[in-house]
Amino acid sequence: MSKKERQADITFPFINYVRYSGMNFYIIILGIAFCSISTIFVVFTESLSSTMAIILLTLLALIGILVLILFAIGSIENPSDTIAKIFIDSESEGILITNERGHIIYANDAYKQITNVSWNKKIKSLEHLLFQNQEAGEALYRLINSIRKEKEGREEFRLTTPLNKDSKDCEPHWYRLKVRILPVISLYKDKMIYAWRITDITSERKDQEKFFRELQNAIDYLDHSPVGFISADHQGKILYINATLTEWLGIDLTKFMSKSISMGDITAGDGLSVIQSVQATPGSHKTATLDLDFRRVDNGQGIPVKVVHHVIASCDGKTKESRTVVIARENCPSTDSSGAIATMRFNRFFNNMPMAIASIDRKGRILHTNAPFIKLFPHAIEYDNTLNNVFSIVHDTEKEKLMIALDEANDQKSDIQPIDSRHPNDENRHFRFYINSVIDKSIDSPEEQAILYAVEITEQKSLEAHMAKTQKLNAVGTLAGGIAHDFNNVLTAILLSSDHLLLQSRSSDASFADLMEIKNNANRAAILVRQLLAFSRKQTMRPTIINLTEVIGNLRMMIQKLISEPPQMKLNIDYERDIWNIKTDLSQFEQVLVNLCVNAHHAMINDKGSLTIRTRNILSTEIHSFNYSDLPNKDMVLVEVEDTGTGMSPDIMEKIFEPFFTTKEVGKGTGLGLSVVYGIIRQSGGYIFPESEVGKGTIFRIFLPRHIEGEATEIDNQSQKDVDTVSQNETADLTGNSAVVLLVEDEDAVRRGSKRMLETRGYTVHEACSGTSALKVMQELKGQVDIVVSDVVMPEMDGPTLLRELRKTYPNLKFIFISGYAEDAFSKNLPKDAKFSFLSKPFSLKQLATSVHELLQSDP
Repeated sequence: MSKKERQADITFPFINYVRYSGMNFYIIILGIAFCSISTIFVVFTESLSSTMAIILLTLLALIGILVLILFAIGSIENPSDTIAKIFIDSESEGILITNERGHIIYANDAYKQITNVSWNKKIKSLEHLLFQNQEAGEALYRLINSIRKEKEGREEFRLTTPLNKDSKDCEPHWYRLKVRILPVISLYKDKMIYAWRITDITSERKDQEKFFRELQNAIDYLDHSPVGFISADHQGKILYINATLTEWLGIDLTKFMSKSISMGDITAGDGLSVIQSVQATPGSHKTATLDLDFRRVDNGQGIPVKVVHHVIASCDGKTKESRTVVIARENCPSTDSSGAIATMRFNRFFNNMPMAIASIDRKGRILHTNAPFIKLFPHAIEYDNTLNNVFSIVHDTEKEKLMIALDEANDQKSDIQPIDSRHPNDENRHFRFYINSVIDKSIDSPEEQAILYAVEITEQKSLEAHMAKTQKLNAVGTLAGGIAHDFNNVLTAILLSSDHLLLQSRSSDASFADLMEIKNNANRAAILVRQLLAFSRKQTMRPTIINLTEVIGNLRMMIQKLISEPPQMKLNIDYERDIWNIKTDLSQFEQVLVNLCVNAHHAMINDKGSLTIRTRNILSTEIHSFNYSDLPNKDMVLVEVEDTGTGMSPDIMEKIFEPFFTTKEVGKGTGLGLSVVYGIIRQSGGYIFPESEVGKGTIFRIFLPRHIEGEATEIDNQSQKDVDTVSQNETADLTGNSAVVLLVEDEDAVRRGSKRMLETRGYTVHEACSGTSALKVMQELKGQVDIVVSDVVMPEMDGPTLLRELRKTYPNLKFIFISGYAEDAFSKNLPKDAKFSFLSKPFSLKQLATSVHELLQSDP
């Protein structure tokens, strides 16, 4: 801001130019004399002699000189200057007016007294007075720099001796120095002048030091008083705690910082709820005496105490701050009566019980509660600490049941039926209420009619719902697995029969195309069966160690194409660096990602949106933050698939993993997509959790165990010798060379088709319909069998039992299991060192021949 702008901003005071009577008299006399002489000179100019004219002119000149002299000596002056001088000289602060060069313009009497300057001595400048002392000189230097920047300033400094050298007080003195800029418009050619104020504040400083010493003494008294003291803010953060209480609580006072601990850190059990229940009405304060247990911070040891808790409420009813006096029970007066001690002990036990308890009267009014009750139902406490009606703690749908229970309690009935109710303000929380009638009423509370016990069962309800859902999915999975097993037998027979017919047909035959259509549809049906097995977690898995960054990177282009319509949809990939490895079936995990991305695309098909795939490493210490009760406490790799689509309602969320459930139109979906995802993830030892909100989108979180070299996983026991992935080399020699095969299969169509196919390859095949029949055939052949091909699930004796029995006599006998279930579904029934091969159903002629041929060619 320029000087002219600063001057324009200043409002100058109105000055009333009042003429004093003496000054008016002088002006009138001088005016009359001047006018008289001038008149005489004009009228009698011609008649006056030159001498007389000179005399008159001399008189006029003398009058002018007299006026100037009167102005000079102050007989004629501006009265406002006198007022300003009187005002400045009357100030108790020393005032010094200087110009920009530091030259003194004016100093008042107080300044002269502070600096000990008499009337006949030259006034000393501030520089001369203060630059001799380092502290004072630095303060003055800062102020000079401040006014150079056109800013006002203020400093306080200490001098070892007073500025007034004649003072008898030789103690150090404190001074306050202030400066401000005064604009001058006409005087001093528009330059700025500075007003300095210097004040001796020694007495003020002494008062402050005295107050500080008294405050220190008060704090010392408070710190070492025989009772504890706490001051806390509205959040319960402790602002101050005295030394006595820190000693009781095992707190290092030298390390304590304001708000570093809270009331909840030092109260045991639900004592904090009791403290928080003390509320004052808006704009007032309240004090309550409570029997509680505090706990030591260092070792958790409980300390029985009596507290006097004082709270202050703001105008809106919120607690502003609190102050608490804490009395250790061991320090309480020994004059307490036995009744008072018993009451105190009862209150402590009552408040430390794990169950919420309240006594109620005939009309349902709550009379007394313990700390757990206040913690569960804080809304039951009013500002004035009165208790609400018991009906305020149950949901509206259960109030009638509670009324009936109270009527039964009033009739002193026993075995009153418990009541399950949701929280009135949070429907996700569930409680169970037990009510007992009061038969022997106490003298202190004759109005007590019933005792109410409340237990939160939210977790129990959640577990029940989860268990019901799990049992439902398991039942459906068992059904799906059984159906898939039967379908596999049928499809195996169809594939073997179609292969047999195709071998006898030429491509030019009219029936060749129909046979190929039969085989192709059988393969399509086999895919559907594999999806059912995936849901039931009985499919064959080929686990390998994979890196999610590579897997998602390889799928990125394909996923981008899947969601490319409409073009506004965006795919975001968020990798975490150094992602841990996992162990799962690569192709099946790719199917999981594709299924989830396709579903997300369908949810956003009519709108712009984005699909995000994230990967993260989750330490075992971070698992609890997700609040999923099923998750084990171990290192996991998290994969999130999130969309900004339409979202799902809670009703749909409960059914999304059920087989054949779909929200698509009839004919546009099988309802197995998410079922397959669920089965693959669970069979991989992982977990999947969906979260969705209608109108905002859906997120699927997949947790897979971290794979560490040398550690066994849930899927490590699965065989990686699945012979249905062997080379499909058309030129391979798959003839049997009369090798003897014992074929054990309870499904007639599969057994006949397999026998016929193997015989066409040159094998000698003996068949059996069960395990017991196979043992008899083995005895008849006297063990002259090269290889056994056996089903797993059979009547009388299953495949694993047959293997154990045959290996007792023929330890090197080669064995192939054929089944529609995954290998791990039955391998747990076999010895750990059992050697065998596995062929999953449905299989073709070539797959069967290849598996038998390769096992025969392998080392025993």
